[in-house]
Amino acid sequence: MLANNVAAWFEIPTLDLERATRFYESVLGVKLQRESMGAMRMAIFPHAMPNNSGAVVSAEGYRPATEGTVVYLNLAQDLAGPLARVEKAGGKVLLGKTALPGDQGFFAQFLDGDGNRVGFYSAH
Repeated sequence: MLANNVAAWFEIPTLDLERATRFYESVLGVKLQRESMGAMRMAIFPHAMPNNSGAVVSAEGYRPATEGTVVYLNLAQDLAGPLARVEKAGGKVLLGKTALPGDQGFFAQFLDGDGNRVGFYSAH
């Protein structure tokens, strides 16, 4: 059985942690918390509950990818602002703000500075 919030943690790979951290901080207007676990270096997204977040990660075996799993960041704001900052921060918008059917909110997709396909979701 799954918990109410299916995802507990996610990791977005990067080859340059400082550049990736600046990208996400600039686009989202937040401060990421830098941490290390042995050789793994990460910048953790803000979160209200422990073990209910994710990080940008630089470590052996972590490679950015355009194809594969897409992580959607749940934003408590209209997607227009963060999407407008993606390209200025070195990314590329792939799909602008798009309504989900049945008033379920909105989503968008972009490539970050490493080429990872990432999404935004918002009820607004």
